Amino acid sequence: MANDKGLIVSFGEMLIDFVPTASGVSLAEAPGFLKAPGGAPANVAIAVARLGGHAAFVGKLGDDEFGHMLAGILKENDVSGEGILFEQGARTALAFVTLRADGEREFMFYRNPSADMLLKPEELNFELIRSAKVFHYGSISLIVEPCRSAHLKAMEVAKEAGALLSYDPNLRLPLWPSPEEAREQIMSIWEKADVIKVSDVELEFLTGNPKIDDENALTLWHSNLKLLLVTLGEHGCRYYTKNFRGCVEAFHVTAVDTTGAGDSFVGALLAKIVDDQSILDDEPRLREVLKFANACGAITTTKKGAIPALPNESEALALIKGA
Repeated sequence: MANDKGLIVSFGEMLIDFVPTASGVSLAEAPGFLKAPGGAPANVAIAVARLGGHAAFVGKLGDDEFGHMLAGILKENDVSGEGILFEQGARTALAFVTLRADGEREFMFYRNPSADMLLKPEELNFELIRSAKVFHYGSISLIVEPCRSAHLKAMEVAKEAGALLSYDPNLRLPLWPSPEEAREQIMSIWEKADVIKVSDVELEFLTGNPKIDDENALTLWHSNLKLLLVTLGEHGCRYYTKNFRGCVEAFHVTAVDTTGAGDSFVGALLAKIVDDQSILDDEPRLREVLKFANACGAITTTKKGAIPALPNESEALALIKGA
């Protein structure tokens, strides 16, 4: 199916989350686990496609049953797989996720190394990356070489070709050698991004300041930035641009699993601005887009697993209309 919308390329990891069949228990106490495809960049790509956007994923999977299953899931969800590679020397990454009683998560990862970590710069599909209007990425791909070099090269090529760079650090502390290394590497590419989204937890971590307010958020501002977003879970989001700032209320839903809510929010935002970046300079229109993104994030928390819970346009509009 041809899609004439601007291409959003999402770079990074795709993995399988093993989610306990019971909430509020430790991994050891879990009676069983369900396979749930995940990985923030892949979730963002599927979120875009689910909303009718044009998305591609760039990353490496294991040449194993799980890797081919994940590639199949991208294809089923209308995400271009032209940027996917398969690695014979390592497995697809796995994560065991604990769902706490409040729907929040804790992670235990199996990647030593996993296929996504072995992506090399020379393996990248540069033609695909150059055709992106938006290039989106996280920070997990910065943790080790050679993937780190591939990440930096992909960003450079996308930027040179005129893409808007979108960054969601998506902090997963257990994957980093130390909190200091995480902070340093996440910030090492900070000034390259045009759009940055952090959660309230990430704001506190990156600034070392527990205050979730405008003053603290603006310490993360840099002169090339077009939009800085701080997501606040059930309290909505705050936005900052060169000329204005504000907050947009959340939609109140019963949260079952918060996995993928931030990815859904980012996918919705990118899908709405890819073909009209002037929205970033127009506060009333930006607020409408963020309201839509908040609705998408909220819907994603009402079902278990990220990908099955990502909404389509009509579901998001129905929530907005009914609020």
